[in-house]
Amino acid sequence: MSSAAPCTVLVTGGAGFIGSNLADRLAAEGHRVRIYDALTRPGVEDNLEWLVSRHGDRIEPAIGDIRDDTRLRQAILGVDAVFHFAAQVAVTTSLDDPRADFDINIAATFNLLEAIRRQNPATPVIFASTNKVYGDLADLGTHTTELGHEPAAPALARSGVSERQPLDFHTPYGCSKGAADQYVLDYARSYAMRTAVLRMSCIYGQRQMGTEDQGWVAHFLIRALQDQPITLFGDGRQVRDICDVADTCDAYLSIWRNIDKAAGRAFNWGGGPANAVSLLALIEEIGRITDRTPQIRFEDWRAGDQRWFVADTWTIDTTLALQPRTPWRDGVRGLAGWLAQSRGLPLKATDLSKQAAGLHHESMQVHGLSA
Repeated sequence: MSSAAPCTVLVTGGAGFIGSNLADRLAAEGHRVRIYDALTRPGVEDNLEWLVSRHGDRIEPAIGDIRDDTRLRQAILGVDAVFHFAAQVAVTTSLDDPRADFDINIAATFNLLEAIRRQNPATPVIFASTNKVYGDLADLGTHTTELGHEPAAPALARSGVSERQPLDFHTPYGCSKGAADQYVLDYARSYAMRTAVLRMSCIYGQRQMGTEDQGWVAHFLIRALQDQPITLFGDGRQVRDICDVADTCDAYLSIWRNIDKAAGRAFNWGGGPANAVSLLALIEEIGRITDRTPQIRFEDWRAGDQRWFVADTWTIDTTLALQPRTPWRDGVRGLAGWLAQSRGLPLKATDLSKQAAGLHHESMQVHGLSA
């Protein structure tokens, strides 16, 4: 179904970081958005209240645990598309409680696919996967440069990791998300369902809660704004291609609008080589934004941590004609302004005024207006 006409769209985990941003975009386009969320993460209630305050009855809360199969089957009744974000999202939590990680990430995704297959198999299902399906990428070989870890092959450093990289699940989280990823793809192959997968690198942006286990860009900013130390696990030279959530919503919406091109395919997604940055370089930039040097302390490496990951987004960019990503310095500065305003944290007035102007410009673009 084309997304041009008003539809009813289910967003599981829709009160979370990416889910709430996507729900906002969908509702702004005139769609009715059913938010299925257990509201267990601190702060997500605020995201849901924000959505309702902005869009009224276009937002339909459906509070429930993704593991509740009966409630989930009720939530998919009458929907025209499903964006599946509900998940256990932390490697550390998966190591502490692998059973819950399995139930949330694999079993619930399977139940969702089965419910869609039995009720309306033509409904698009777009799944939020992760770069962790590729494991720690130790086989690539890395060396350390002034810019951080870098793969041994210069061509790979220039292009990033493509979808041709073999899957290699590490940690219970990697296994559960990877298995769910493969179920979503196989339901397109085995049952001709319109399913697609977006394997995301590190996404940041407004409405990100930012904890030590998940949402590290926002977490670093919050710690720095509060003048608290930032803990780095490893040497801090890990490199990621960070990507603004607004660009990520563009990708999800484009997959839906072009679902017949995207069905049965997995796409790597992130900021790409132009937005590759080490943790230490990001902290240095945060110091410029906050006008103070952040405190840093180091701990041992975490299980399965990738020294380097940069997504090769050539496939999705060319298939769906997507625009270049937001430059990471601009996006991080914008997030800093939003965090300072929303949490009442100190930041230079000039940065806050720039952020306010950016928010106004983004709002105008979302609603198809010109400044």
